[in-house]
Amino acid sequence: EELRMSKMNNFDVQSTSCVLCGRTDDCPEKYGEKRTYVECNLTVHYYCLLMSSGIWQRGEEDEGVDGFLITDIRKEVNRAAKLKCNICKKKGASIGCVAPKCKRSYHFPCGLQRECIFQFMEDFRSYCWEHRPVQEFTDKEPREPSQCTICLDLVEHLSVYTVLKSPCCKNAWFHRECLQYQALSAGIFFFRCTVCNNKDKFQKEMLRMGIHIPERDASWELEENAYQDLLHCYQHCDVKRCLCKKGRDYNEPDSKWEIKRCQYCGSRGTHLACSSMKSWEQNWDCMECRSILAKSGQYSKRRKRALAASENTNGTTCLLEEPPPKSPRQSSGSPRSFLLQSPKMMCQNLSPCSHLELPASNRVTMSLSPVMSNRNWSLSLRHKHLREKRREVCNILKELKAQVKTKTTRLNINAENIWSSALKGFRQRIFSPTNTIEINFSNCKNRSKTNTSAASKHHFFQLLMLHLQNSSLFEGSSGKNLSLDFQAVKENLYFEAGKMIAVSLVHGGPAPGFFSKTLFKCLVYGPENVKPVLEDVADIDVAQTIQTIKYANNLSSLQSTLQDCCEFLAAAGCLRPVTALCDKNMLVNDLLIYHVIKRIILPLESFRQGLKTLGVLEKMQMHPDVFSSIFCHKPERLSAETVCDLFTIHSSSDVNKVEGADFWMGYLQDVESGESVVTLEDILVFVTGSCYVPSIGFDPEPTIKFLHIRYPIGNRLLNCLELPITKTYHQFKNIMELTIRNTLRVERD
Repeated sequence: EELRMSKMNNFDVQSTSCVLCGRTDDCPEKYGEKRTYVECNLTVHYYCLLMSSGIWQRGEEDEGVDGFLITDIRKEVNRAAKLKCNICKKKGASIGCVAPKCKRSYHFPCGLQRECIFQFMEDFRSYCWEHRPVQEFTDKEPREPSQCTICLDLVEHLSVYTVLKSPCCKNAWFHRECLQYQALSAGIFFFRCTVCNNKDKFQKEMLRMGIHIPERDASWELEENAYQDLLHCYQHCDVKRCLCKKGRDYNEPDSKWEIKRCQYCGSRGTHLACSSMKSWEQNWDCMECRSILAKSGQYSKRRKRALAASENTNGTTCLLEEPPPKSPRQSSGSPRSFLLQSPKMMCQNLSPCSHLELPASNRVTMSLSPVMSNRNWSLSLRHKHLREKRREVCNILKELKAQVKTKTTRLNINAENIWSSALKGFRQRIFSPTNTIEINFSNCKNRSKTNTSAASKHHFFQLLMLHLQNSSLFEGSSGKNLSLDFQAVKENLYFEAGKMIAVSLVHGGPAPGFFSKTLFKCLVYGPENVKPVLEDVADIDVAQTIQTIKYANNLSSLQSTLQDCCEFLAAAGCLRPVTALCDKNMLVNDLLIYHVIKRIILPLESFRQGLKTLGVLEKMQMHPDVFSSIFCHKPERLSAETVCDLFTIHSSSDVNKVEGADFWMGYLQDVESGESVVTLEDILVFVTGSCYVPSIGFDPEPTIKFLHIRYPIGNRLLNCLELPITKTYHQFKNIMELTIRNTLRVERD
């Protein structure tokens, strides 16, 4: 026994080959589990054993290999040793086609490669590439490609091995590989049509077409403690400023420090005291759910009624009044209800429980639409997910900004020739990415004094990112890849472009937002680990040629196409003999890799080196999902909600609490809906000098003060907006429009 154990410890499973196919591969998804029996000196792939033509299960389940006796396996090996594989021409072909008069034999892996069909049911039959079963296609079948309902990539409606259609749904098409992976994961109890949920008819057809459905429970059901997380309740206070001295995670039941979860998503929470909630019976909804619900229903014109009510109270609407004890604390359904409930307040001399989630006393409640359309809901969730990622990016960039010193470097920039002047500035000997950057626009002598250094810097980086997006260094329409510009390679411009993007992110500029997913993955994971798609090819002629090869539906048309473009194939190093229609898949993949990745490998490496500036690329590689939100997606359009959430409202002690705050939030909603002569971008420029929100956020964070002044003041040094206190909303709006419009007009002139 000790000798046998010693042999087992020294036994290298990876080096052993299957006695039936002769391969050492250990790939359970393709060949089944690789079983090794040291005492019998036997290694076999489970699928090779199941599909072998000359062996049956003569034993019990616990005998031999799942009922296949060891002696029978050796007999089958001896039988197969006399048969030559019709594919690889080597001996040991244990599987034969069951079609009458067909004498083809092959190994299981060879059969998969040659697109044979193996039926994992009943007698475990096998069919060669000529006699395999096919699915019937009618003339009424749509010929244009549709989405695979599993991977959501396009799938051609062709009668080929790699494509399968659902027997129960007319418009459900799948990649064979996608279906096989889903079957292995779901098992016989959960594998069904992804569209109509049919099980019996769907499984029967898929088994006939060679999909292996294992007789076991789903993989997610077999994981130990797979659903353990569902038993945990979310207990964390997420309001802007938590009042609990024992921390955000502290939860004391039946007290004001008990945590109440969002009634809609349950993934956000608040202490009762932190949201001025008097009892547990009151409902609470988080900011994200509130904004989704506020935009989902059909709303009436509430604005005039709300303003009339506010004017009747002489502009002294109290935002601290609580709703009745049994009234559900939820969004009222008005277009700006989410604004009225969610100012980020930091009021002095107010009660400690009254500065967050403050409801308006004159709110007119309306019923909300309980069900949103699937499209709007998924879109809202997608935007919510992107916002969460961008918040994470903001925190990461702030960590990188700790490298920036107070020592300044001034760049003289000509806005009309942004690229040349920026390149000259970045290449000057005294320039350092860790120095604070100051921008002087040399062609703007009469520039307004209100344009601070920060405003000039925001404008500079915005112009620079816009130039890069439209420069010859990138190609493509929306999602761009690097182009091949030999002069740019010679002048090391790709490095400088990567460096500029890194500096822009850390110094408060905008993110690029125009990268393709393929380019981003090349930067993060390395080009050798990326598989490009046809949409990545910017050259129309090249894309059409590859598309013609990809959609060739028979061998003769494929060979004719390849004959016509042999020079094109030779230039890409892809000129090769093609003997089967399935060879086009590998050919198309190689062409895409050449034109999208291999061709620009030098610019790509230079660009990566530039992105290493200030440690940006390293953070991208550590947090790829987070950084893709700013590299591959355009910045979110400004909305009343985002602007409202951007500012923290202060109130001085001589002001009647937060008088005027409801006017400010109502004004934002009017601007968003187009009922104003200014835009949300104008408001942001008036206060900060920037028309966009930097990926790293503003420094300092924007604030609002309500003062006894005649006109609003935008302090760009402090990012502070000082607002006048007025008696009516009409007065407030007129003063805001007049001041912001005239100030920006003077600056532009």
